[in-house]
Amino acid sequence: MYTRVYSYNLNYTHSCRYNLWRNNLNIEKNKIYNIDCSIGLKEMDDCTVDLTLTSPPYDGIRAYNGYSFDFENIAKELFRVTRDGGTVVWIVNDQTIKDNETGSAFMQALYFKEIGFNLHDTMIYHKNAVGACGSVNAYNQAFEYMFVLAKGKMKTFNPLKDIKALNRGRMRNYATNRSGVHGYNLNTVAKITPLNSKNQNVWSYDIGFQSSDKSWHPATFPEKLARDHIVSWSNVGDLILDPFMGSGTTAKIAIMYNRNYIGFEISEEYVKKSEKRLDNIKSGFYYILDAL
Repeated sequence: MYTRVYSYNLNYTHSCRYNLWRNNLNIEKNKIYNIDCSIGLKEMDDCTVDLTLTSPPYDGIRAYNGYSFDFENIAKELFRVTRDGGTVVWIVNDQTIKDNETGSAFMQALYFKEIGFNLHDTMIYHKNAVGACGSVNAYNQAFEYMFVLAKGKMKTFNPLKDIKALNRGRMRNYATNRSGVHGYNLNTVAKITPLNSKNQNVWSYDIGFQSSDKSWHPATFPEKLARDHIVSWSNVGDLILDPFMGSGTTAKIAIMYNRNYIGFEISEEYVKKSEKRLDNIKSGFYYILDAL
């Protein structure tokens, strides 16, 4: 379980102006390394990663072959290896112990802010299934947090526009700017409503037996979720990192959408199964989840 004592005088900073060559392990692109990510990250160059997409083991909710991780040192290393303008998507949740949620998800988000990341967006991963119940006196759990963190000003945003506008193609009146401290803005301008609107920050996916991408891993996230983040926060040719590679979903989608990847996974069993999963993808036998 993740625990920490807060100290708000950390003063941890890092600039991409300096590049430290420390590849004693010869970390190469498009490989999954069977190593603790706290070790693997230290072997990576500064400011090389465009997007980190990961869901770490959290609060002991699932058994990951008995492994745990050092959150604070990993967070610092993620800040170091991320390019200026790069993004980290950190997917986590809290455990409920004796009717009391741990709150560790937001503790981690606050720590990321403390070491220099901007908390760009707090997104929700909504699960289209009946979830576990943290307490008999609480509602079923149906979501996880997706903290979108940016190192400085975010350089890449390719917004998904899957919402069909109600009045698409029609002339409508729109406010000239957003409402402010004095309430709604009454000034309007006539515009044609676009065919599609930018997605909201609550994303819903089928999971478990309802999902088409079932996995042997105890806590995999849907392939479409990985696709949506990779498309949103990176471009073709960018480097995607998953320090908790698990079942290899991040690597699979990176290959399918022409990104490079680096993965770390401490479980040898998971690495072997992930590599087997990627064999057909690397051979070119796959289908694109959705047309971009």
